[in-house]
Amino acid sequence: MRVRTRRLFSVLMVFAFALVGGAVSATAAPAAVNYVALGDSYSSGVGAKDYGDSGDCMRSANAYPQLWANAHSVSSFKFVACSGAVTSDVINQASAVDSSTTFITVSVGGNDAGFANVMTTCTTTSDSGCIARVEEAKTFARNTLPGRLDNVYSTLKSKAPNAQIVVLGYPHFYEIGGSCSVGLSDTKREAINSGADTLAEVTAARAAAHGLTFVDMRPAFKGHEICASGERWLHSLTWPVVESYHPTANGQRYGYYAALTSVTG
Repeated sequence: MRVRTRRLFSVLMVFAFALVGGAVSATAAPAAVNYVALGDSYSSGVGAKDYGDSGDCMRSANAYPQLWANAHSVSSFKFVACSGAVTSDVINQASAVDSSTTFITVSVGGNDAGFANVMTTCTTTSDSGCIARVEEAKTFARNTLPGRLDNVYSTLKSKAPNAQIVVLGYPHFYEIGGSCSVGLSDTKREAINSGADTLAEVTAARAAAHGLTFVDMRPAFKGHEICASGERWLHSLTWPVVESYHPTANGQRYGYYAALTSVTG
């Protein structure tokens, strides 16, 4: 009887040790996060100030990639997003990505579709001129941009096959019928917002086709657009001009960063 008891006790102890050892090995060493942040001015943080020595790329310490890296104690962080970037520039930025990369964020497409020129045209011409320019940009977004986005996403997946890739979109710029008493007409504001809708639809579709996560920024900025009665997370026309129509520091933190963490934790 004593021998059987001892054997049973020994078996139970080994089993218990295996369970505890397995639990320790599962939690003691979390996987390293090697993060690369790519994209245009909405990812570099133009409008959020505190650009350090990043020059014309205007990478802000208040931008969502930096906030995410700070909060997640990443093993490595490469912040290469740059103001003015188009899809071909992001292809070049992808030189920072390799097989060890585990997490990538990217925003791109607005500059390809002529974002800056659209805003200039809508500011300086009639309602009809603005609408015509927005429709031109929407046609480009539907017909030409998909192929360019495919090239970006395919490149990233090829260079970092095991990485989680999150594609972030753009917000609506305006709350229609909001508190603005001067500036663009609501007709122009509606046209500009419709351009953001087309960009979101196209980008979401191409991201899904590549199995990537798309984060729609329109809901995230709802109630905080230009002309909103609450706190506005987007600059209107500013000086320096380059910061115009870009997120503020709070837009980066409570808009972009919050939306990103909602899908990554």
